[in-house]
Parts: sequence; structure tokens; C-alpha cells
Amino acid sequence: MLDVGRWTLDVLCAMAFRIISADHTGITVSNLERSLAFWRNVLGFELSHTAHQKGELAKEITGIEGAEIKLAVLKAPGGHKVELLQYLAPMDRKRANVRPCDVGSVHVALLVEDLDAALERIARSDWKAAGKPQRLTKGPNAGKRVVYVRDSDGTTIELMQQASQQR
Repeated sequence: MLDVGRWTLDVLCAMAFRIISADHTGITVSNLERSLAFWRNVLGFELSHTAHQKGELAKEITGIEGAEIKLAVLKAPGGHKVELLQYLAPMDRKRANVRPCDVGSVHVALLVEDLDAALERIARSDWKAAGKPQRLTKGPNAGKRVVYVRDSDGTTIELMQQASQQR
């Protein structure tokens, strides 16, 4: 029996729980309009919908007393959704300054047709490449060119170009 904290594998299996699919990736941002402009105009995501959540609903979903959230959901080519959330309350929220190596840091990886063209377009926004594109030489992603880009909020996106799409 595999011990996973206070649960055991046989108890977990008896629950008949399974993941069906991933629905979206949520990213907390400081300025929803600025982030929307980037994800739509630079990356080409399509706006699905916007919402404003507050009161008991927002508190119960997030576990944050007094939470008030403006949000927008965008669809990537291929169907993955990204939810951008700007918290209007509570007022004591903090700005995280996590690096990709820090525990709790997350990123979204996007496949692009032309990594150099994507980086040129991103350079004209408030996002910056964290380093220089590198070609992976081992593992299941061997041959892909990859690089991280980050915005002023610290959001990280990994851009990946398939080897078959490289010039």
C-alpha cells in the first residue's frame, strides 16, 4: 500500500475519482485590461467571456474573505483556456516576486510556429524574454527551441517551437 500522507492508495482508488481533462489555467494579474491586450493582440487568444465575482460566491470559491474579482477567459488556438483575474479586493493583497526556480512558480507552455517572430512581437509589448532561445537535445522534446518570457507581474510563459517547424 502506497502511503500518500494521511491517505493510502487503496482509499484514494475506492473513491472512484478521476480527472476528465484540464479546463483552464488561471493567472492573477495587476491590470486586467493591459493583460487582455497582450493575450489577445500579441498572442492571438480569443476572448470567451468576462465576469465580475464578489460577495459570498467569490469568498467561497477562493477562500479569501472580501474577495472581489474582475476576470476574463481567453481561448488559445487549439482550445486551451487562460483565465486572467484581477482582484479588486481585499486591499491587503501582495505582489509576489517569484522566479521560475522558486517554489510555487508556475508557467504556461505555448507551441508557436515561429519562435523568432513570436519573440519580435513580444519585444514590442511589456513582456521580456528571460533568456535566449535554446534547442533541447535530449528527452521527449528533443529538437524543440524553447525560451521563457515574463511580464511585469512576473507571469511566465514558455514558448516552444517544434523542430519540424524550424527554418
